[in-house]
Amino acid sequence: MPEHAWVRPTARVVVLDPGGRVLLLGARLTDPAVPPGDVLFWYTPGGGVEDGESVREAAARELAEEIGLVVEPSALEGPVWFRRHVGSFAGVQVDSRETFFVLRDVVHEVDATGRTELEVLGAEPHRWWSAADVAAAEEEFAPRELAAVLPELLAGPWRRPPRVVD
Repeated sequence: MPEHAWVRPTARVVVLDPGGRVLLLGARLTDPAVPPGDVLFWYTPGGGVEDGESVREAAARELAEEIGLVVEPSALEGPVWFRRHVGSFAGVQVDSRETFFVLRDVVHEVDATGRTELEVLGAEPHRWWSAADVAAAEEEFAPRELAAVLPELLAGPWRRPPRVVD
């Protein structure tokens, strides 16, 4: 890893509907100076933790911003997963330290009006995916092993320590 990577604590939420489908957003932006292209990968709602904010509070705030879903931080189950991802965005190396929570039985129509300027620029699509859809897809996901770890979450409330996922 480059020694100048920006370490970014990140909060994410695995949003599940009553049928066990997961809500994912399609990442299309690699640099704000470059128009977004096709979906590069699908990921759970979430984003950076702001100063003075807990990871759980950040996760709830990100749900409101990205998909228009307002929940109390205490409604989030977990943390269930931890993930570290190092990658480049706009020429900057970002070392994302991701903490994932779960929100179950969500019935919600995505409302993107609260997205940040950068999120609006990316014009990201959203889609509800079944575990079978994820497993059968040729698409990329974040975490990469989503198809393998999603069934554990669907089995019921998480009652163990968080696991590390890739």
